[in-house]
Amino acid sequence: MAAGGGAPWAEGARVVGTQIRNRFRVAPVDRRWLWRGADGRVATEAVRRWSDRVRDLLQRDRATDQSSASTETSNGAAAKPSYSALRFYRKKVGKEVDGIEGSVIFRSLQALAVPLIGNACYVFMHGLNSVQIYGAEKLHQALQERPKGKPLLTVSNHVAAMDDPFVIASLLPPSVLLEAQKLRWTLCATDRCFTNPVLSTFFRSVKVLPVSRGDGIYQKGMDMALSKLNSGGWVHIFPEGSRSRDGGKTIAPAKRGVGRLVMDADSLPVVIPFVHTGMQDIMPVGKRLPRAGKKVIVVVGDPINFDDLIIDNSDDTEHISRGILYDKATQRIGQRLQELKVEVDRLAEEQQSELQNHHMHNVNDDGYLLWQQVDWEGFGIGSSMSPSEPSVVQVQSKEAEPEPHLESEQSVSPAPSAAISYDVAISHWFKRHVDPSELMGFAVRGLIKNGKFLEEGYRELRESATMNSWWWSQANNGVPRWSTA
Repeated sequence: MAAGGGAPWAEGARVVGTQIRNRFRVAPVDRRWLWRGADGRVATEAVRRWSDRVRDLLQRDRATDQSSASTETSNGAAAKPSYSALRFYRKKVGKEVDGIEGSVIFRSLQALAVPLIGNACYVFMHGLNSVQIYGAEKLHQALQERPKGKPLLTVSNHVAAMDDPFVIASLLPPSVLLEAQKLRWTLCATDRCFTNPVLSTFFRSVKVLPVSRGDGIYQKGMDMALSKLNSGGWVHIFPEGSRSRDGGKTIAPAKRGVGRLVMDADSLPVVIPFVHTGMQDIMPVGKRLPRAGKKVIVVVGDPINFDDLIIDNSDDTEHISRGILYDKATQRIGQRLQELKVEVDRLAEEQQSELQNHHMHNVNDDGYLLWQQVDWEGFGIGSSMSPSEPSVVQVQSKEAEPEPHLESEQSVSPAPSAAISYDVAISHWFKRHVDPSELMGFAVRGLIKNGKFLEEGYRELRESATMNSWWWSQANNGVPRWSTA
């Protein structure tokens, strides 16, 4: 028997287990896995360690908040808040942010590329397409007459991939498009516009700033856009963040990034909203080349007022209210875009109805020209189109009188003044009995059938002539069977 009073097989199992642990380097089991707290609950040792660590972190954050609040009260300086302050704060951005877009080389490329591409887009929109703009003077005034150093921020809906530069170029006169320094800066996702060095160079040459999806409102791309505003420049942004999912039928809610551009700028920018429709036909989803012959409607709204938010936009405001300020500015911009969307849809519907009415008028005019070429006698309605049919005015006047006797109506011939031309009688008859939308198809069918009738009649005439000549030859050669001789 083994030492210690244990069974021989137990000692052998312990030895085998030791060898396996040494072989596969298995750590010995820690049997101190229970921990009982003061409240009597049992938990594992790992849970106890993690709970202690979380408690220490919470206490450290609370102490940091108290120290930062005391520092702001004494010095009046704003410090970056901790995560318990919802991560919103006013990030100071200077007029120049580290970026190659402002280098001498790219400024030279922008002076060449921006006017060239801008005027090409202007010719494409106004020459190969139809553009109707309502309120363009509001944008022109804000662009050319705003005080020096006053930033300009334009916001719009995002329907197609080529909204910028096509719509932007259509809003401006060609003389303004020649001045690259006055034109807009815009934002584009790095996974679309900056995927390789060639595309990166091209988009930087046309004043496009890179932003990364999911990096938040305090990323470098947003800081660069804010620096352009602080320099008194023009920045255009799509508050939706991406293109419309339904082809421009609705506008998605605005993102918080546009609120930061408004509230964190050194000087409150002039915010001009505009909404457009029709770009989904010029540049449909999945197409790489734009289409011509389409119609675009743009409605430019009045500048959005944010003066009531300036009172809350001070450095000594608590950090937790920065997110509220961003949300207020964002909601105001989104609401204004929704209002302009209703207006542009109404204009589009009115123009569509006018186009349909004009089309119906042309159909009626073309149908009347075909009426004169149809053989109405072949349809059996020639008697209804007789010149003795009264006009519409006469029919309406007769409705009020009692209906005369049939014999007297047939015996009395119409007066010469009451008779109208045959063509006018046809038009009046169709106005009372036929839907105008069916006149064109009816007249065309009449022409086709009339042609068939003429062809069949000509064929019957030839057959009858052939038969008569055969009977005439038989009669000359012999006695016909109906002869009495």
